[in-house]
Amino acid sequence: MIQQTSKALSRRGFLGQASAAAGIMVLAAACDKDDDMMPSDGIDLGSGDVGILNYAYALEQLEAAFYTMVIATPYSGISASERALLTDIRDHEIAHREFFKAALGTAAIPELEFNFSSVNFSNRDSVLATSKAFEDLGVSAYNGAGKLISNPDYLTLAGKIVSVEARHAAYIRDLISNGSFADTMVVDMNGLDTSRMPSEVLMAASSFLKSKINGSNLPK
Repeated sequence: MIQQTSKALSRRGFLGQASAAAGIMVLAAACDKDDDMMPSDGIDLGSGDVGILNYAYALEQLEAAFYTMVIATPYSGISASERALLTDIRDHEIAHREFFKAALGTAAIPELEFNFSSVNFSNRDSVLATSKAFEDLGVSAYNGAGKLISNPDYLTLAGKIVSVEARHAAYIRDLISNGSFADTMVVDMNGLDTSRMPSEVLMAASSFLKSKINGSNLPK
């Protein structure tokens, strides 16, 4: 049974290497015009707030697994400061993953299997390009899911997590190109960040997932 208190939740060469990461954003953009492209087989995320929490849990599993690999197999030439800050990001993503797992209890989806074969973990450009794509996608996912959440405690938690994800995204962007933390790819002329619905995000992330995810019962 899902736990209902916020206390339980609050415990805890670049262009040449960017093709796989760019594919995430291309898929997301392609889905912008069609909210009905939701996978209808595989692991069912559920419905209502439970479904949205499982959706966030799936994304946090993906990011935690990615950064765990980044730190376990650091890219060539990684500096001490980069390693320290990427380790911090890994720890944040693991904490986020565990928050959702604890909140969902027995309603949580199982641990997912991932496919990072398109990422060259020994190459800085490949790692940072993928990291940038994941962070941008994650921020847009939380932005899009906010209006689908009914429980205000969960909405508050999502707001706290998306602000951390945005800090990650800004840091990664500056590692790639200093001063690019809020370029026009993510922040529009009104100063607003990108927002994507679950159908877009799940389609974009699918190439990094061995597990199939069914989000057809999520609120729309």
